[in-house]
Amino acid sequence: MSELISTWLTNQGIAEAYLAMATIFVGCMLIFVISALGYYLAKYQVLAFVNKMVSKTKNTWDDVLLEHNVFSRFAFLIPLFVLLFLTPILLPEQALLGAVLVVFVKIALSFQIARSISAILNVIRSLYQNTARDRYLPLSSTIQVIKLVIYLVATILSISFILDKSPIYLLSGLGALTAVLLLVFQDTIKGLVASIQISANKMVAPGDWIEIPNYGADGDVIEIGLNTVKVKNFDNTVTTVPTYALINGSFKNWRGMLNSGGRRIKRSIIIDINSISFYQSAEIEKLKEISLLKDYLQQKSDEITTSLKTANLSNDNVNSRQLTNVGTFRAYITAYLAKHEKIHDEMTCMVRQLAATDSGLPLEIYCFSNDQNWKNYEGIQADIFDHLFAMAPVFSLRVFQHPTGYDWQKSRSSRQL
Repeated sequence: MSELISTWLTNQGIAEAYLAMATIFVGCMLIFVISALGYYLAKYQVLAFVNKMVSKTKNTWDDVLLEHNVFSRFAFLIPLFVLLFLTPILLPEQALLGAVLVVFVKIALSFQIARSISAILNVIRSLYQNTARDRYLPLSSTIQVIKLVIYLVATILSISFILDKSPIYLLSGLGALTAVLLLVFQDTIKGLVASIQISANKMVAPGDWIEIPNYGADGDVIEIGLNTVKVKNFDNTVTTVPTYALINGSFKNWRGMLNSGGRRIKRSIIIDINSISFYQSAEIEKLKEISLLKDYLQQKSDEITTSLKTANLSNDNVNSRQLTNVGTFRAYITAYLAKHEKIHDEMTCMVRQLAATDSGLPLEIYCFSNDQNWKNYEGIQADIFDHLFAMAPVFSLRVFQHPTGYDWQKSRSSRQL
């Protein structure tokens, strides 16, 4: 009799075990089917309807929501909430699978909420960049710090779910790890401080043209982040510079030039000193055919005539005032730039004589073009100097250059003749 009772109890236990396993299996299938159905409805029905409605609106801010996948990230929260709600109901409380599944869902839910908030922050940053006039607010750095805090909170919550401890219990132990955290996040802290200083001092903003020779950066700033500043160079490469490097080192910001309305031209023509001489009267009369010099030569001729009469000197006297070809050429360049339609007439424009060197006498052209476009600017500058190089022989001046093989060959041929 006792053997029959023990056999019945054993069979009863096996039956209950099979029943429990069947219940768990059916519960899991129901949970995943309902969750998958919720995700399908959210992503392919509700989300498709939302996308269709957004595409029909004339607003631009809702297009940014689609661009950063805000709706799709929130849609993925639906199956996770369904899992979290149905797991305690459809799975027995004592089932290990149910407990593990609840922990997994809570962890996934924490990070998915963090991702959804991150998408909203990306939308805020994009809207600010598209509409803000003052771009000195360090919004990118601030948003990155907020994201870091959000994901840190999600990580702490995940650990608390795994250990089944309160998050406050975990936070109480972070005090001892402060030094380690400061060491790990030292670049982030320095980047945050640097971005605040850059914003407060208005040192640089997205869209500025900056030049940092130490890092090989020469182009437009496309992003000022928490740890790095991205510079798109003129060869379409992107240079990444540490944010704190802008505070610790030096860089050139061309914003002032862009805001001024002009772009500087500063280049010299080196004159061979041996070609500098006084003008004779016949040469001056010939130069009066140049319309840009007519008024200048007439004024100088009158001044020289008056000076000769006052001092009772003749034209060929060594003490008399005379015009030089280099001075006249300088006056011609000044008049030429004053009449040039591409030279900014409200900014500095002058032709100055620099100290003579072993290469000759530099005549420096210092002016500003009224076209800041790089391609147009280079064309304007080249046209000016093409003309001046061609005009130098008209004034009996030689532009200096170091001898080339052609010069030596020409010199040898002339000696042979």
